[in-house]
Amino acid sequence: MPDTASALGSPAGRREGPAKVTGAARYAAEHHPGGCAYAWPVPATVARGTVTAVDDTPALALPGVVGVLSHHNAPRLGEPEDATLAVLQDARVPHRGWYVALVVADTLETAREAAAAVRISYAEEPFEVELTADHPGGYVPQDTDGTSGEHLRGEADNAFAAAPVQVDAAYRVPPLHNHPMEPHAATAAWQDGRLTVHDSSQGSTTVRDTLAGLFDLPADRVTVVSEHVGGGFGSKGTPRPHVVLAAMAALVTGRPVKLALPRRQLPAVVGHRAPTLHRVRLGAEPDGTLLSVVHEVTAHTSRVKEFMETGAAATRIVYPSPHARTTHRVVPLDVPTPSWMRAPGEAPGMYALESAMDELAVTLGLDPVELRLRNDTDTEPDSGRPFSSRHLAECLREGARRFGWQERDPRPRARREGTVLTGTGVAAATYPVLVSPSRASARAHPDGGFEIRVNATDIGTGARTVLAQVAADALGVALDRVRIEIGDSDLPSAPLAGGSSGTASWGWAVHAASTRLAESLAERAGQPLPPEGLGVTVDTAGTADADSDYARHSFGAHFAEVGVDTVSGEVRVRRLLGVYAAGRILNPRTARSQFIGAMTMGLGMALTEGSTMDAAFGDFTESDLAAYHVPAHADVPAVEAYWIEEDDPHLNPMGSKGIGEIGIVGTAAAIGNAVHHATGVRYRELPLTPDRVLTGEG
Repeated sequence: MPDTASALGSPAGRREGPAKVTGAARYAAEHHPGGCAYAWPVPATVARGTVTAVDDTPALALPGVVGVLSHHNAPRLGEPEDATLAVLQDARVPHRGWYVALVVADTLETAREAAAAVRISYAEEPFEVELTADHPGGYVPQDTDGTSGEHLRGEADNAFAAAPVQVDAAYRVPPLHNHPMEPHAATAAWQDGRLTVHDSSQGSTTVRDTLAGLFDLPADRVTVVSEHVGGGFGSKGTPRPHVVLAAMAALVTGRPVKLALPRRQLPAVVGHRAPTLHRVRLGAEPDGTLLSVVHEVTAHTSRVKEFMETGAAATRIVYPSPHARTTHRVVPLDVPTPSWMRAPGEAPGMYALESAMDELAVTLGLDPVELRLRNDTDTEPDSGRPFSSRHLAECLREGARRFGWQERDPRPRARREGTVLTGTGVAAATYPVLVSPSRASARAHPDGGFEIRVNATDIGTGARTVLAQVAADALGVALDRVRIEIGDSDLPSAPLAGGSSGTASWGWAVHAASTRLAESLAERAGQPLPPEGLGVTVDTAGTADADSDYARHSFGAHFAEVGVDTVSGEVRVRRLLGVYAAGRILNPRTARSQFIGAMTMGLGMALTEGSTMDAAFGDFTESDLAAYHVPAHADVPAVEAYWIEEDDPHLNPMGSKGIGEIGIVGTAAAIGNAVHHATGVRYRELPLTPDRVLTGEG
C-alpha cells in the first residue's frame, strides 16, 4: 500500500502551476471561438439623471462595427434579484459610470473607437455623494443575516459613562477597490438556444442560475466555465454586468462576443469597499477589564440596492464585556453600489476596534498584548455559546515571542535612527467559520485512477490541489492517482469561492464522496470494476449547514515594525508577523501564500490604498492602478506567517477553518499602532500617506 499519511497536511505544489507559468491556462478573455466579436461599454458621464437621446450614427459608420446596444434596442431581461444587473433596460442613470450603451465590433480596437463616438444626451438631476456620520438619510438596516443592524447587551451607554477609564475615538476608512490582476471579463456564445459563457467569476453555478433567470432559460441550457480566475477578492463573488452584457450582445449579433472591462471602469460597476465612519467607545476598569464596548459604524450604499459594510460585526466576537452596543447605519447616495471586498466588515471594523484597544492600553499605561490577554474569553460574548476552539491568547503569546516584543520600549518616539522614528504595534484578528452545502462526485476507474468532480472555483488559492489532497486522504491512495475537475457549472453544483468558506464547503462534499466511494470499493474487494468505473455523488445539504452548538471562528495576532521618516513623512513597514489559529492547516504551502497575500493587502490598506469620491463630479478620483496604489514588491518587507495547530472536532471532516481573509484583518491596525508608537501621534484615518503623517492629521 502506498504511504498516504502526508496527502493531507503536506506542502503539495499547485497542480495548475505549470499551466499558468507557461501560458497554457486560459482565462475568460483568452477563449477565441470562431467569428468572435468584441464589445466595449459606454459609461454614463453624469452622476444622476436620465438618458434623453442615443446618437450611434457616428459609431455605426465606422468600418467593422457590428452594432450598438442601448435601452432602445437591448433584449428585455427578466427581473434580477441584483438590480445592478438590470443593464440597458431603461433610461435612468443612478450614478456616474452606469452603463448606457454597448458597442460590438469585429476588433477590440474598433469597438473602443466606436464607443468613444457614441453620443449620449442626458437630463441631469442634482446628486449627492458625500458621506457624513450624522447624515439625515441614514438608517439602521434590517438584520437579515445576523451581522448588520444593531445588537445590544446590557446598558452600554450608561456603563461607559460610569466607567473609571474611557476611550472615545472616531476612525475613518476610505473607499477601497478590489482591482484583481485579471479584470472582469466574459466570452459568450449562443448555439441552438443554448448559452455558453467563459466568465471570470468566483462561482459559476450562481452565474449560470442568474443568466438562466435573466434570459428565461432552463438552467440546463446554460453552461458557465470559470476554470482559471485571476483573483477577485469578493468583486467576482456574484455576477457582474459584464457577463450579462456579453450574453446580450452575443444574442443580438448571433456571434460569440468577448467583453473585458477596462480597468478604469471597474470601480463604478463591480463593487468596492464602502467608506466607513467608526465611533468606538471603550469603558474599562483600571486593570484593563472591559466594562462597556460601543461601536457605531456608518457607511454609504447606492440607490440601486442596499449593501452594508458590517464593520461592527467582529466587535461582537472578540472581547467580553457586561455591556455592549454595536450599531450599523447605512446612507443611500448617488454612488456606485458597494459590495464584498476581502474580509468585508471585519477588515475596517477590526482596524477601528484594535486601534481603540491600543489607545486604551496607552491610557492605562498597560502593555497592549497584556491588555488583550486580560480580556480573553471562552464564550462568544453576544450569544454565550462556547467557542469550538479559540487560541487568540496563544497567538498573541507566540507572536510576541517570535517578534521579540519583550524588548520593546513602550515610550513613543524612543527609537530614532537619524531622521527615522521606529515603532512597533500589535493587533488581534478574527474571522467567522462559514460553510455552505455542496455537491461532489467521486469515481474509481479500472486503471487505478480516481476522478473528483465539483464546481469549485480556484481564484488563485490552490483549491484544485487541496481538494485533491482531501480526496486522496479519504480514499487512502497516493495523491498522483487523483484527478480533479472544477470550474464548470455542468459539474456537481457548489457554492462560490468567498467568505473563506470554499475549502470547507467543497472539501466536506469531496470528503463525503470519497469516503463513500472507498466504502463501496471495500465491499467489492477482489472484484474488477466495470469499464465505466464506479462512482458516487453526494450532497451535504442538511449536514454542512446544520446548526452548531458552538461559536466557530478563526483567530490571529499581527505584529508590525515601522520606520517613519520625519522629513518626508514616508512610512516604511520593516517587518510584518502574523500567527493564526485556523484549525488544521491542509497545505502549508498554499496556506502561507494566503496568509502573506492577505497581510500584504492589509499593508496596502494601511499605507497606500485609498479612494476619493469627488463631491463635485460624483465619481472615484482614483480609478486605475496609476492612481490607486496597491503594494509592489518594493513596498513589502519579509512577511512572516505562522500558525498554531488546532484540533477542533466541531468544524468539518477535515478539521479546517477558512484562511483566505483573516490575514488582512488586524494588519492595518497593527501598522497604525506601530506608527503611533514611533511618532507619538495617533492617526485615525487611513491610509497613512506622507502628507497626512507630516501634517499630523489624525
